[in-house]
Amino acid sequence: MASAAACVLLLLLPLLTASSAYNVTYDRRSLIIDGQRKLLISASIHYPRSVPAMWPSLVQTAKQGGVDVIETYVFWNGHELSPNNYYFGGRYDLVKFCKIVQEAGMYLILRIGPFVAAEWNFGGVPVWLHYVQGTVFRTDSEPFKYYMQKFMTYIVNLMKQEKLFASQGGPIILAQVENEYGFYETAYGEGGKRYALWAAKMALSQNTGVPWIMCEQFDAPDPVIDTCNSFYCEQFKPINPNKPKMWTENWPGWFKTFGASDPHRPPEDVAYSVARFFQKGGSLQNYYMYHGGTNFGRTSGGPFITTSYDYDAPIDEYGLARFPKWGHLRELHIAIKLCEHALLNNEPKLLSLGPLQEVDVYEDNSGVCAAFIANMDDKNDKVVEFRNISYHLPAWSVSILPDCKNVVFNTAKVGSQTSVVEMVPSDLRSSTQAPNRDFKGLSWEAFEEKAWIWENADFTRNGFVDHINTTKDTTDYLWYTTSFLIDDNEECIRNGSNAMLLVESKGHVLHAFVNQKLQATGSGNGTVPRFKFMRPITLKAGKNDIALLSMTMGLQNAGAFYEWIGAGPTRVKILGCKNGIDLSSYNWAYKIGLEGEHLKLYEADGLNSVKWISTSEPPKGQPLTWYKVVVDPPPGNEPVGLDMVHMGKGLAWLNGQEIGRYWPRKSSKHEKCVVHCDYRGKFSPNKCSTGCGEPTQRWYHIPRSWFKPSENILVIFEEKGGDPTKIRFAERKISSVCGHVTEDHPSFDLESFPSDGNKNLKNKATVKLTCPMNTHISTIKFASFGTPKGSCGNFALGDCHDPSSAQLIEKVCLNQNNCALELGNFNMGLCPGAVKRLAVEAVCS
Repeated sequence: MASAAACVLLLLLPLLTASSAYNVTYDRRSLIIDGQRKLLISASIHYPRSVPAMWPSLVQTAKQGGVDVIETYVFWNGHELSPNNYYFGGRYDLVKFCKIVQEAGMYLILRIGPFVAAEWNFGGVPVWLHYVQGTVFRTDSEPFKYYMQKFMTYIVNLMKQEKLFASQGGPIILAQVENEYGFYETAYGEGGKRYALWAAKMALSQNTGVPWIMCEQFDAPDPVIDTCNSFYCEQFKPINPNKPKMWTENWPGWFKTFGASDPHRPPEDVAYSVARFFQKGGSLQNYYMYHGGTNFGRTSGGPFITTSYDYDAPIDEYGLARFPKWGHLRELHIAIKLCEHALLNNEPKLLSLGPLQEVDVYEDNSGVCAAFIANMDDKNDKVVEFRNISYHLPAWSVSILPDCKNVVFNTAKVGSQTSVVEMVPSDLRSSTQAPNRDFKGLSWEAFEEKAWIWENADFTRNGFVDHINTTKDTTDYLWYTTSFLIDDNEECIRNGSNAMLLVESKGHVLHAFVNQKLQATGSGNGTVPRFKFMRPITLKAGKNDIALLSMTMGLQNAGAFYEWIGAGPTRVKILGCKNGIDLSSYNWAYKIGLEGEHLKLYEADGLNSVKWISTSEPPKGQPLTWYKVVVDPPPGNEPVGLDMVHMGKGLAWLNGQEIGRYWPRKSSKHEKCVVHCDYRGKFSPNKCSTGCGEPTQRWYHIPRSWFKPSENILVIFEEKGGDPTKIRFAERKISSVCGHVTEDHPSFDLESFPSDGNKNLKNKATVKLTCPMNTHISTIKFASFGTPKGSCGNFALGDCHDPSSAQLIEKVCLNQNNCALELGNFNMGLCPGAVKRLAVEAVCS
């Protein structure tokens, strides 16, 4: 009997060797590819959120995880930098990414949009388009429609030129126009409805030869397929009953915002949502995200979305499979695929097994049968009877029976290994023989920005201008400067620091300098960009200079009329002086950007454009400072992060590549965080948070491919002041792996599960361990068969323990990259009446 993995390979073989067109259509049940109905598992991987050197590994890791399809948006503002000025290099090499997917023998869903949302700056629409006269985004606006169609046509023609649509033998089986517009259509009135219909018609006119989809579009016209985006989509039904039920965004985690805690979604709940979707007739499900990646440079939107876009996804930001989530979902995918024929070719029969328990049975007269038994009770386990067999169902779980008899997978029982992942610090070091090598062999140089307008003002104006309309997002930074006089007999200077600075702003962040000294900082947050603050300041008799450095933290990425939301100060007042001084209507001088940005201090050509100050030790706690240091890459091949926890806020580059915004802003210690998350019950982004009172983001991903063998130039712009001597690299390492399995856990060898309903099939509960490539199991840190307690990294002996546990595990696993051991090898007569478990933690080196 062919294994499931072999069957998948055979199914993909035509795609691997494809050179001619194949047909993609659909019926009410699924997509139909070359006449065959397909049950598809898809994974979102966004090409600009990683680097080309990572793409093959990311795609392969997804494929190994049981994924058939890669999905990506197309990022308009990364490709059309100005009208007709196109870019498809580096991280934006869309064609190369598509061909890597094709070479892996996988399908591709191309979500052209070109509006994407995606926590991406301006929702992916170029900022320059906002300033084309008469343009209103995402409605019946002629300029918007003109540029949208032009870009859409450009991308489609590029894909056709490279023969990447399925109709040409390529991997693209679906294309998407627009994105989640149904939420906002009514805000635009009749213009919104006309636009949605126009967008669908325009897409269909592209003649791609593959179906088009519109997610969360409640009036998608035929033949466009409307799809679901949510944490749960089992109840979703397409508008037209003749269209398949597809889920374009299942969120396996959530994004982070600076100053908030770290959200996590348990693997048990993700698996539950997927199983329920397929149980209820779904045929294509996409994880958004499967690899979240990194918002390099200034690409994050929001505002306040972190540079990390890890998303608690099955593949982490650095490209490592996240265990147990990746492994648990892989087993789920294999179990669902075992049911593919039954699911796609039969109508379900729904049977109630209790008030919150049900089974959907798919079977035909030939003996093919698959069943999904669900317990929707979010508190209580249940025992149900189905076809004269009793089944134990944990709360909030689905059991999958590909033969309507044997449970091969239960969503609540995680049998996949867990990994202990650490960020191992590595000092910045350099082998370069420089004349000034003091701190750990490094040669530091610094350049100080003026806390005032450098050179001449760009313009002056009475009152405040909008920040975004002024910079047009060419930079995060805009200077607002003015001066005012104080009499020497004013109370606010006679008695020391009685003066107060009041600032009100539309967002996002602002540093206030008084007489060239940083005296106050204010900011909004991911929910409310606006802010107001009042801080004590020190003034002097005579002329006082005030300079406000206003900053954006990524532009709005979604919402009705989102492009009109502004930023920057709206009111500035000095309190504590006689009658107060309202500076809001004063004459303000403006300067766009930083001097270091204009000089391109982060690029090779700009590094020598100023006289850097060489120093025996870089200045600490100094705002508005550029730092430059030459470093070697950290040893090894592990992924690399830059530890910025001891810095204030700013931007970082390596060899001219934009690492991104850093800001070790802490979340409130009063937020609700958990040590152990209860997966049971509906998930929301704040249900299972960690890291309360800690920096939202400490480490910043630097792809290994950005490093040279030596003499790498790290450039930092620090706004507030920090300690650059404490900047470290950190290598992301899997230090140990854990296995934890119970004797009642469904642990069939899914990849050789028989499809003939073999009645003698035995459940062999097995613990499996795998170390990263080129490492092996060097130590068994913990092993106990019996009733061990705790979780990975914190296992402890229970009341019942087989003392030979470690010896048995060591015999099979030591010095191996991977190993497996069935519970039947242990003393099964131990602990009569107790459910026995095996827990193992192994060190990889």
